[in-house]
Amino acid sequence: MDSVKKQYVNRELSWLKFNARVLQEAADPSVPLLDRLRFIGIFSNNLDEFFKVRYATVKRIAHSSETGENVLGGTAAKDLLEDITEIVIKQQSESLEILDEIHEELKEEKIFLITEDMVLNEHKSFIKDYYLTKVAPALVTIILNELNEFPVLKDSVAYLAVKMVSHQDKSSSGIKRLLKPVSGKKESRYALIEVPRSIDRFVVLPKVGDNNYIIMLDDLIRYSLNNIFGIFEYDEISAHMIKITRDAELDIDNDLSKSFIEKIHSSVKGRSSSEPVRFVYDEEIEKDTLKFLMQKMGIDDMDSVIPGGRYHFRRDYMGFPNLGRNDLQYNNYPPLPIKGLDMEGRLLPVIAQKDYLQYTPYHTFAYIIRFLREAALDPKVKSIKITIYRLAKISQVASSLINAVKNGKKVTVQIELQARFDEEANIRYAELLQAEGVNLKFGVPGLKVHSKICVIERLEEGKTKLYGFISTGNFNESTAKIYTDYTIFTSHQPILKEVNKVFEFFETNYRIHKYKHLIVSPHYTKSAFSKLIKNEIRFAAVGKPAFIKLKMNSLTSYKMVDKLYEASKAGVKIQLIVRGVCCLVPGIPGLSENIEVISVVDKFLEHPRLYIFGNGGDPLYYISSADWMTRNIENRVEVSCPVYDEDIKKELMDTFEICWSDNVKARVINEQQNNKYRVNDKPKVRSQIATYEYYLHKNKVLK
Repeated sequence: MDSVKKQYVNRELSWLKFNARVLQEAADPSVPLLDRLRFIGIFSNNLDEFFKVRYATVKRIAHSSETGENVLGGTAAKDLLEDITEIVIKQQSESLEILDEIHEELKEEKIFLITEDMVLNEHKSFIKDYYLTKVAPALVTIILNELNEFPVLKDSVAYLAVKMVSHQDKSSSGIKRLLKPVSGKKESRYALIEVPRSIDRFVVLPKVGDNNYIIMLDDLIRYSLNNIFGIFEYDEISAHMIKITRDAELDIDNDLSKSFIEKIHSSVKGRSSSEPVRFVYDEEIEKDTLKFLMQKMGIDDMDSVIPGGRYHFRRDYMGFPNLGRNDLQYNNYPPLPIKGLDMEGRLLPVIAQKDYLQYTPYHTFAYIIRFLREAALDPKVKSIKITIYRLAKISQVASSLINAVKNGKKVTVQIELQARFDEEANIRYAELLQAEGVNLKFGVPGLKVHSKICVIERLEEGKTKLYGFISTGNFNESTAKIYTDYTIFTSHQPILKEVNKVFEFFETNYRIHKYKHLIVSPHYTKSAFSKLIKNEIRFAAVGKPAFIKLKMNSLTSYKMVDKLYEASKAGVKIQLIVRGVCCLVPGIPGLSENIEVISVVDKFLEHPRLYIFGNGGDPLYYISSADWMTRNIENRVEVSCPVYDEDIKKELMDTFEICWSDNVKARVINEQQNNKYRVNDKPKVRSQIATYEYYLHKNKVLK
């Protein structure tokens, strides 16, 4: 078992190491203050999703008769649950210390976060009015003592656990005797206040002089406790925050009378009462209150019980108000045009001549919208087919597709209703698109559709010509501002004919197509990339150039890790840029000494999947929607696309090398998993800024 532990890093523990890299950004004094708060929010949001998905999965294994060691990197599930809780408690404590430091530095910038006992006279009237007009109508308050059944606490909702204490007999009649205390004894009454998500968490108060003041919604509610509970007589009152995280796995029923949309909608609603997996509480809460709540909620020893600070849902810090202080944020770099593609001109005739690469957010995402809108209006375009995984809240992509239907185009949309945590949004869009006449497809039973593809058919000189784009990221204009992703616009007919085959698979998924160009999961990805790795081993054996350069979000497939180990032992030089989870252990003599791994965490979320193979001196390039994870390879419909255009190949290699040369935001992933920053004597390279400058220079040179 020791050899297993040495050969692979446990997926869950590696993920926690990734989130520690996010926390490093929050702690970094060179990061602007408001962006440090944003990283606190990202850290917290990541952790919430981790418990809903990964911790919940391990807990299910622990409840089963299996140890789970084969799928958990050699660690028994019950032991892993304990390890996770221990690490998370430590990380939570560290995050609170960082947050306190940031708050102190904000004071130096005349930005003050105040609590309910720090309210200035100048703010009392404002807070009272704000509570009465905005907060009070939205509050849900539950008195617990007389309830026969404890209410089901919602996932992803913060609650204030209120304790009211009476010291002496109150003989008055009516509702004021509800506490019914015994003379000379204390009696407690408990309540829950649901903190409304419909109101901004940070309430900006009027400035006083040059000073800015912000109060958390939680503290504004605490300030108003007497207003809420004035009908009761009490001598003491306190309120401490709690939250519960529930298993996010969808339980889809087999009722044949329901549509697939109805089944997903019902399953999403079912999350609200699914099994709890984490309970977080303010460590200052009274012991009797904590005991009362845990007993009522049935928290068991396999749930992660984590003492925290005064505030939970620190993910809200991602939306912390900037108060006009742009100097406390990273500089905004306006997205650049793609040289040769004129946003004011027609795109299709230009793409007919040459492929183009869009690398968001360095390039503007607007080209995808422009492409779809042109297709919607072009009388010669007969059909549009596209896959959708996550859409923006207000989606121009959806609007463009509806516009195409209204212009008589046949529009087919494969929408993934099981895109985790976006199910409800995708259901709304599915219903909207369907109502407008879009031909909707809901994927393949047992497989999520995660591919990012689009193809249109245009009638030219009596023949059908195909145009399209293939991407590593979602067609989402909101996330495209912060996620780095590659998209190739092409009219390469053999590739796009194979994209059409993928859409045919959605229609008749009992037919397994063959592909000469695309690599498509779940049938071919593992075998195709394994073959490409074997080719590098053969090239190395005869002294030809042999290397592998991979960039992805996560590497968790032990089978693919083993293939890379095999290549390393054969002398193939392997460079991996893995932002998140990496189960591979580099640098082990006799196993992985030819493998180097870095992770870059910076302003943008590194999201593209790029796979480059040396191929004996004629490198092969693929962009892909698939990470090398078991789920992507075996349980999803994914598309990896070869790159044939020489200019784009150079761009891909250049941008990979820029990222690889990062010695500012790159961490070295090693056997110790200690997240050490890469340090060397070379000139400083912060790859995200260097990549923007690369394209800025490229545009100037090509003018």
